[in-house]
Amino acid sequence: MGKYFHKLVLLAILSVFILSCGEKKDTPKNIRIVTKNTEKFPVSLLDNVRLAINTKFQDWVLFENGTYIIFDDVSKIENIEKMAIRLMKEFGPVAAGGPAGDFNVTSLNLTKGWIVSGHGYGMYTYVNPKELESNYPSDMTIGIYGRTKRNADGLNPVIIHVNTAEN
Repeated sequence: MGKYFHKLVLLAILSVFILSCGEKKDTPKNIRIVTKNTEKFPVSLLDNVRLAINTKFQDWVLFENGTYIIFDDVSKIENIEKMAIRLMKEFGPVAAGGPAGDFNVTSLNLTKGWIVSGHGYGMYTYVNPKELESNYPSDMTIGIYGRTKRNADGLNPVIIHVNTAEN
């Protein structure tokens, strides 16, 4: 395995440890994971997420690091953006030893990559194969990387797309 893989795993473990220590502080504004380089991701994050979501789900919100939340029924939600940010702040950040660290990895059929799910109903994180160093990453590698992206979205939730049945 390459030296970058080991650094990524060490960074993920250290991030979980650091985030679980001490008092809760203001949300950091400098966490960025997803590369904006269009050569690295010829199909956009939004396009990949659209292909990852079952078409029966029309109401969802996408955050800048690839985490998205699917809503079953928005008729009782006054503001989908505010609800998505509230849920992201509640279920996105990773806490060592808690359910936020658990994950499942699902391979996608209609696009390349995986979806990482965990605690938080309807919350998923898209991982593009080009984000990982290995051509054949393990579920553990994919899951830890996806949880790192979800943690970043949880600490600094920035919505990049809202999809509703109307649009």
